[in-house]
Amino acid sequence: MLTLSANSFAPHQLVTDPAELVTFEIDAGFDRGRPDAVFYPESAADVSKVVQWARAGGLPIVARGAGTGLSGGAVAERGGVIVEFARMKRIVELNPIGRNGVVQTGVVNLVLDAAAKQLGFYYPPDPSSGRSSVIGGNLGENAGGPHCFKYGVTTNYITGVEAILAGGDIIRTGGQAYDYPELDLTGLIVGSEGTLALVSEAAIRLIRNPPAVKTMMVSFASDEVAGAAVSAIIAAGLVPATLEMMDQKVMGMIEAYVQVGLPVAAQAALIVEVDGYAESLDSQVEEIADILTAHGGYDLRIAQSEEERQGIWYGRKSAAGAFSRLAPAFYLVDVTVPRSFLAEALREIGQVLARYELETGHVFHAGDGNLHPCILCDPKDAAQMARVFAATHEIVAICIEKDGSITGEHGVGIEKRGHMPAMYSAAELAAMRDIKLAFDPDGLLNPGKVLPDELPEVTHAAPAPVDGDVLAPESAAEAATLLAGCGAAGQRVRIASSVGRFGKSPDAGAATKLLSTHKLTGVRVFAPDDLYVTVGAAMPLAELAEFLAGHGLQAPLAAPSPDATVGGLLAANINGPLRMRYGGWRDNVLAVTAALGDGRVIRAGRPVVKNVAGYDLAKLFVGSQGTLGVMADVTLKLTPLPRLRQSFTVAVDDVLQGIRWAQATAAHWLMAAGVVVHQDGAGQQRLTFTLEGLPEDVRAEAAAISAALRKAGAQTIEEGGERTATALWCKHLGAADGSLLMRAGVPPQHLALFWQMVAAEVRTAGACFVDVAAGLVYVRASGADAATAQRTVEAIRQPALALRGYAVVQDGPADMLAALDRHGYRADGAAVADAIRARWDPQGVLVR
Repeated sequence: MLTLSANSFAPHQLVTDPAELVTFEIDAGFDRGRPDAVFYPESAADVSKVVQWARAGGLPIVARGAGTGLSGGAVAERGGVIVEFARMKRIVELNPIGRNGVVQTGVVNLVLDAAAKQLGFYYPPDPSSGRSSVIGGNLGENAGGPHCFKYGVTTNYITGVEAILAGGDIIRTGGQAYDYPELDLTGLIVGSEGTLALVSEAAIRLIRNPPAVKTMMVSFASDEVAGAAVSAIIAAGLVPATLEMMDQKVMGMIEAYVQVGLPVAAQAALIVEVDGYAESLDSQVEEIADILTAHGGYDLRIAQSEEERQGIWYGRKSAAGAFSRLAPAFYLVDVTVPRSFLAEALREIGQVLARYELETGHVFHAGDGNLHPCILCDPKDAAQMARVFAATHEIVAICIEKDGSITGEHGVGIEKRGHMPAMYSAAELAAMRDIKLAFDPDGLLNPGKVLPDELPEVTHAAPAPVDGDVLAPESAAEAATLLAGCGAAGQRVRIASSVGRFGKSPDAGAATKLLSTHKLTGVRVFAPDDLYVTVGAAMPLAELAEFLAGHGLQAPLAAPSPDATVGGLLAANINGPLRMRYGGWRDNVLAVTAALGDGRVIRAGRPVVKNVAGYDLAKLFVGSQGTLGVMADVTLKLTPLPRLRQSFTVAVDDVLQGIRWAQATAAHWLMAAGVVVHQDGAGQQRLTFTLEGLPEDVRAEAAAISAALRKAGAQTIEEGGERTATALWCKHLGAADGSLLMRAGVPPQHLALFWQMVAAEVRTAGACFVDVAAGLVYVRASGADAATAQRTVEAIRQPALALRGYAVVQDGPADMLAALDRHGYRADGAAVADAIRARWDPQGVLVR
């Protein structure tokens, strides 16, 4: 029996009665576990206190939200204390200027989205459990939903967290600014299922709520034909908001349940939803309808009212209720394959289920290849459940063989941990175990989840001779042997990159070897149907962009110089203004193959958008500055090239006016791919907008922004021609004039205040460039000595830090950089980051 002092916790916060604990034995899945206690925190301090108490008693600690998970992630399999976040449900802030917010993790997903929509904004992750699931649970599982094909999953909307570590320390990772100079621990914590930290608060990103939406449903003669139609839509350069598929069995079950008019005679049906400005919807629908009918679609139904639209979605979301009428329970499988394998995977899965004599139906996210076979079952029928689990094992193997994932959105938890060694190599599993131990050395946080207790033995690369000062591997395996050789010889390595002066250390100091990645280049895999490309890390981004443009596609990232490489830009986390439209490096990297400092080779991630199997190691390399390993290849998400790109500009009196006028238009940003304040060739400060997308959407938004600018006081709005916001950014960052380049990042809503806090002599001393949407300010200072430069840096850094931002020195003369404090920032999670580096590179081979 647990005992506490009378003053430890308020009585209403702690549950130890065995009868009351029964409620917490299970989530929405099949796994069970009895906790010893349940604690309801009301603050981060409460969480810290209960963590320290449990730790003192050696008790496991399990975070829980609404209990809607399907993989056993919130089940106290090994007893201990469940920390139930239901009472931490405050929306701390929603800021329409910064397009962001801060919420406690007990906030219900649908409540957050409704609050955002009241302000004209949108929180896109929309799991089926959204009416009851909470942000903490969504964050723990990296939840997805129907709209994730276009808008991304939870990790794309979490920019920082307040987290309680296993020792009770409260830290913040990331925040409301962008591109903090730290390892992306936020990206690790999201999707970690409470095994790394307990999250009490999250900084979130919002987008504008699309002003109009239209939904259609179309029938097909088979799943295979419907899958081909999905690929055809994407090949045409269209990105619908959703692409959902149901097979005939599921539609029959649903129709018998709610009678919403589903096409039950068809073998399959697609639900396609488009959004944007009202001006574009008819043309989008018409074009997609033509593609669908050309690829075997028939009985096309376009919702003519919101009531009809809601009826279609009511049918789709009634699947769970329909299944419950036909069997005591259903087992919902969650797997992902690259989209081009959908038809093949469905056929093979059908064969497996038929062989095991299991009744099932398919309802799934066709746009991102996330399959959900729903197997009807009776949990009390042991023989049948044995067949269910045996069939699931084969289904998972099918998806792994196609380079997919064992789970796209439900998580590993208890359910899928046994499948982890089939998906990942021994080295990859060991790298994940290193992450777990760096955060939670004693294994008290949600033990037994994500990783199996016993891992396969790891084989490290044999040390290779490291003769000469320059090493140039041609593969990840060769890089691993070279790093192992350097470790054995007690030598250190600096990784060379053509983007070195945009964020890497100018002087290796004690390094004795240079590792050049120039042989790790070229396109390795190009999969246009699946919207990804794998390239050597040393491939110049400009060269990749040219290759992709020939196929009507883009990796929506920017290079400030023509020779800047994919790996170098990723390692430095350099993001241009188009990030506001497409996301940054952390949002567009699907996988990374790397040689770690200790000679292990890992492939972090897989070439699918939805993959929540284990820790998101790929994000850890973003901004890692070459301190974690040698990246050999990188897999990037692709998007169609925009059909129209339009820029326009307006003269402003000064930078502050430019920021204020830009932010006066923030409510209209949907197609915006850059909003910047800069100086033109004549010395005039200007505010420039770039919009990208479908022509009707771009023109509608341009008109709305122009009207808002005129209301703010703008007189003349000029066409920008080819001078896009990103091109202007490249010009500013790419200037090789020997000046000092600083980058400050603050929450975007504080941008005007930050600029006012910077000393006037600094504001007027050099050229500046402001990425308004991201809250980034780039300042160039010329002709300063080291002492003056340091004063300039501090004049920018101190107000940035005061506003929970940062300021770093990004470029400059080598002698000056050596004399400056380039970062002036110590992340709360620095000790954890150091522990990760120490486990991946125990001999300190890689220069830090």
